Amino acid sequence: MSQQDFTKGSIIKQMVFYSGPIMLANLLQASLQIINSLWVGNLIGANALGAVAISSTVLVTVLAFIIGINNTTLTIISQQKARADDKGLKTYLNAFVVVLGLLSILFGIVGYLFTEQILVFLNTPQEMLLEAKSYLQINFIGILFLMGYNFIATVLRALGDSRTPLRFVMIAVVLNTILAPLFISVFKWGIEGAALATVLAQGVSFLGGLWYILRFKLVPFTIPSLPKREDVSLILKLGIPSGLQMMVVFAGVTAIMTVVNSFGGGVVAGFGATQRIDSLITLPAMALGTAVNSMAGQNISINQWGRVREIANIGTAFNIVVMLTITSLVFLFAEPLTRLFIQEEQAVTFGTDYLRIVAFFYPFLGINFILNGVVRGSGAMFQVLVLNILSLWVLRYPLTSIFSSLIGQSGVALGMGVSFVISSIFSFAYYRWGNWRKNQLFEDEKKDELDLASLKD
Repeated sequence: MSQQDFTKGSIIKQMVFYSGPIMLANLLQASLQIINSLWVGNLIGANALGAVAISSTVLVTVLAFIIGINNTTLTIISQQKARADDKGLKTYLNAFVVVLGLLSILFGIVGYLFTEQILVFLNTPQEMLLEAKSYLQINFIGILFLMGYNFIATVLRALGDSRTPLRFVMIAVVLNTILAPLFISVFKWGIEGAALATVLAQGVSFLGGLWYILRFKLVPFTIPSLPKREDVSLILKLGIPSGLQMMVVFAGVTAIMTVVNSFGGGVVAGFGATQRIDSLITLPAMALGTAVNSMAGQNISINQWGRVREIANIGTAFNIVVMLTITSLVFLFAEPLTRLFIQEEQAVTFGTDYLRIVAFFYPFLGINFILNGVVRGSGAMFQVLVLNILSLWVLRYPLTSIFSSLIGQSGVALGMGVSFVISSIFSFAYYRWGNWRKNQLFEDEKKDELDLASLKD
């Protein structure tokens, strides 16, 4: 296992070699839904692709709370590693397993039972409703698998190992690539087959990954037991606002879907295609955000603030270079990228225009990922929650609605792009002048022992 100590050594080298595997793993994981979208859009049609887009947005919103708590996992475990607290590490790992397991089961049951009501609330076009319901319910059944292998990957990354999770994700991608067309076309299961392929692939990945890390003792997991009250209290204190951060982000995307839905099925299908492309465009920034979260967390726990500042600066510069490169490529190849997912002309026209407008705003979105990742490393989850509320509900959704009402469907992209710029200014202001540096998750026991000894002397 290749676990890294981020409290010393070259920051640039660590960031490149640590974030690279995360980026690739995220790319592979995103490809699970992208592969389904390619098969669904080309083998079933535009309505089915729109149903997948709406269903995926809802599913990600519900899963976001669990993913947010995984961000808490990254912060707590990375700080425990830097403190070399083996007992605390095992204790918090047990608490996370119990809390996340119960939450994933709860979300799965509630989501399955209320799928249709959620889709109706989102003003899902009638011609997409039944397919969206089937696709979403099957994914809710497999939510435990999705949570499981994401949690394992997060723990390994917090310990400084970003390479091993690649193996788990690769298993899921290979299986999904094989099973999706088989279930859709050969078995004639349609959109239900696409959903089932993803769930089965995630299940095998989770169980295989669990066996691997236990077999080679990569993570000090123990048989789950009732966690201590104070451990659960800290997890919930950080996890609830962290989970709400993610829900705010993805609920905002869901709200934007209501604006898109008002333009009809063709635009919905085109937006669904662009969201698959969006998920690829933002991967480098998301990977860097995860990297700086773990790197900053280790250094914050031992008060190396100069190194934390270097991590933020290098991460921001790295983001700008990478995102500008991607932006140029997306602008040049917007139409062929859209046609990978859909062929209907109305959908292609919307998708192409959307990508060409929004592409140049992505470096600003990346700044949010980097600076908020550093802040999360200190455990300042509530503060990041506030920043996300400002970004999504005070800026992105209102601006998208306003621009759409003024200039039509092109306003969706313009409203989102302008919101990226303004929210990056808010994130920088809080990073530069906020009080997040005052957060302290754990008492410094070694310092307390020295202070006590000095008093006795």
